[in-house]
Amino acid sequence: MTTKTADWRVYPAAELTPILAASLTEFAEHGYDGTSVRSIAGRVGVTVPALYYHHENKQALLVALLDRAMELITSHSEAAAAEAGADPRNRLSAIVEAIVHYMVQCRDLAFLNSEMRSLTTENRARYVAQRDRVDQLLRDCIQAGINDGSFGVPWASDATRAILSMCQGIAGWYDPAGTETPQVIADRHVHLALAMVEAGDTRLTEGAKKA
Repeated sequence: MTTKTADWRVYPAAELTPILAASLTEFAEHGYDGTSVRSIAGRVGVTVPALYYHHENKQALLVALLDRAMELITSHSEAAAAEAGADPRNRLSAIVEAIVHYMVQCRDLAFLNSEMRSLTTENRARYVAQRDRVDQLLRDCIQAGINDGSFGVPWASDATRAILSMCQGIAGWYDPAGTETPQVIADRHVHLALAMVEAGDTRLTEGAKKA
């Protein structure tokens, strides 16, 4: 079950336990393979057996973090789509904006997507099924736009992958100390997404044009 949200542009604190918060920091700094359970326990200030009391192993820590990541992005993307209504252009714009805000506001959680290669076969399948909810939401929106003539691109699946890859890359380069605000980044990526699907007039807003 995903968390309901009143403002899909604002992502709350992930509300992680101390162990999961430490795990996220370690994974973000050293990668999954470069992180040991001992280093996580040391960061929290507990013994390894105490950590194992709460989580079976390092894999379980990654799975718990990815579950939270998917809960956040899914709830916000679905809320954005619902608020936008049925119009494909408005719907696509809102979904992409929600995804971009996730990438900049939950950067460490978003970056964990690159660690799906470290999941076991069973856990990877579970994660992919969760992630597919957002993929399908975007793909259905693009297909609806193709069907009613809002979008000129003929490939809904390819456009979906291209847009998601573009947005996922933000977690790797976004700098909170940079000059571009999250909203400007979101506006620009909405513009790029609309251009990808050939949505007609995709002129930038004045805010998005600013460096």
